[in-house]
Amino acid sequence: MRQAIYALVLLLPGAALGEEAVWQKLSGAQITAALTGRALQYDTAWQDFRASGRTLYHAGRDSWGYWRVEADQYCSMWPPSDLWACYAMERAGDRLRFIGIGADDVTEATYRD
Repeated sequence: MRQAIYALVLLLPGAALGEEAVWQKLSGAQITAALTGRALQYDTAWQDFRASGRTLYHAGRDSWGYWRVEADQYCSMWPPSDLWACYAMERAGDRLRFIGIGADDVTEATYRD
């Protein structure tokens, strides 16, 4: 039965061609490994994640903040606010997505480096 299911998945349109991304939820350790010392490209901005916990977001101008991993979530804080916002993360190959509380609160990125 299991082999039949695997065969069926391979026959689905796009599955063999890689058109459908298979998103996998990231653990805290995986989030740290995925972001530390890396830069991500968003639609109209990019972000650099330093090992020190600092992060540089650039969308026409530089904005410095802080990042950390807490309870299997990526969290960031942008001064002058002292509030941390946290997001679950998923990965499909070199694509990452940050998932907020609302169903439509999803931001996708790819590696820049």
